[in-house]
Amino acid sequence: MAILQNEYLWITLAILTLFYLAWGPVKSALLGGLDARAERIRKDLEEAANLRAQAEKLLAEYQAKHRDAMAQADAIVTAAKEEAARLAAKAEADLATSLKRRETLALERIAQAEAQATSDVRSAAVDLAIAATSKLLATHLDAGRQDAIAGQAIQALPTRLN
Repeated sequence: MAILQNEYLWITLAILTLFYLAWGPVKSALLGGLDARAERIRKDLEEAANLRAQAEKLLAEYQAKHRDAMAQADAIVTAAKEEAARLAAKAEADLATSLKRRETLALERIAQAEAQATSDVRSAAVDLAIAATSKLLATHLDAGRQDAIAGQAIQALPTRLN
């Protein structure tokens, strides 16, 4: 019975009993905390996976938008080059038409100037011939002879005017 009086034995049994009785709630608390932490980690991993999937989806969308924007920009540049070429061709054609029209007008003016110059030269030649003839007649013909030539010219007028 000496064993029952040993206080170390009773302390050890009390501690073991305390541990045994406390083990259930402590075990629940420990395992519950670990389970809760594991669940939180699992949720964080799922959220991270979802965020990654969303990020990859957004990246794919933005890459597609970028490709579309680049294609649209290329189309705009191509259209602008075609429009510039068309406008250049139209401007060249308009310039050629304008130059042709100006050339025609210049040729017409030259022809008019030539006709006017020819007319002026003829008129001046006639005036000069009349003046020379008058001077010659006045210096080389006497008054009787001048009257006879003037009479002949007057008689010939009706036939020459018709």
